[in-house]
Amino acid sequence: MKRNALLGTLALVSLVSVSACGGRTDEASTPPAEAETAAVEAAVEAPAEAVEAAAGAAFADLTADAAAGEKVFALCRSCHVLEEGVNRVGPSLHNIVGRVSGSVEGFNYTEANANSGITWTPEELFTYLEDPQGVIPGTRMAFPGVKDPQDRADLIAYLQTNGE
Repeated sequence: MKRNALLGTLALVSLVSVSACGGRTDEASTPPAEAETAAVEAAVEAPAEAVEAAAGAAFADLTADAAAGEKVFALCRSCHVLEEGVNRVGPSLHNIVGRVSGSVEGFNYTEANANSGITWTPEELFTYLEDPQGVIPGTRMAFPGVKDPQDRADLIAYLQTNGE
């Protein structure tokens, strides 16, 4: 096992060394090490820019996919179910879209949730699901949020199909 790892590492180092020697050597060329560094930096920066652009996305700007949202719902399953009248650590999410926060029968809400005055519209859910503690300080929901805007939109689409 160690021998295979060592041979793989040796092959990788050899490949990098050979590719570094094969470039032009005049002033117009970029040294291979610099070219590799630039390529890595570009690859790192591109996703960061995409995340920044997506972070500013509004719910209305996204096309939601309920089937993809069903997969995102896996993050919620440890505390929530979609069955009506079934509460776990968190309240049932059956018909959550359009419901007033703190209104599920039989669930013991915090005062923060019960008195928030929020109606769970898709736009309100979109904001809440990004940062639950930021939207309702004092909520017991310890979940850090769904940071990806597309995932939140997909999740909301899935939750909307639950009420149909």
